[in-house]
Amino acid sequence: MNVSFGKDLRTIEEEKLMEFFDTPVVVTHYPTKIMAFYKPADPEFPDEALCFDMLAPKGYGEIVGGSQRSLDIKDMSKRLKADGEEDLTPYEFYFDLRKYGSVPHSGYGVGLERVIRWICGFESIKDAIPFPRTMLRWTP
Repeated sequence: MNVSFGKDLRTIEEEKLMEFFDTPVVVTHYPTKIMAFYKPADPEFPDEALCFDMLAPKGYGEIVGGSQRSLDIKDMSKRLKADGEEDLTPYEFYFDLRKYGSVPHSGYGVGLERVIRWICGFESIKDAIPFPRTMLRWTP
């Protein structure tokens, strides 16, 4: 499967990749241009973001995603504008967090229901959600 650099991995590419592994795999350094504005570029490879996804085998897909967080307000503003954001006012609170006391840090998110689905071998993620929304139930 040929995935040109600059394209995000879709479900079909993730599934094809995971045919070669029976344990979770960490994919790093996605293209910067497809990542969120707060994911900084690798200083050695500016086209690659300092981020990762953990993919589970057997078609279960992404179970964890994370990245280093940018401290460069000018770069984040530039990237937001390049993505079509004209008014950066809603992001001022985020920039203030960087101006007044931020330290180099990273973050990640674990898809708890996704991990449970993978561990238990559930066909549907709804089986791993305590109160799944359905056509007939949209509140617990």
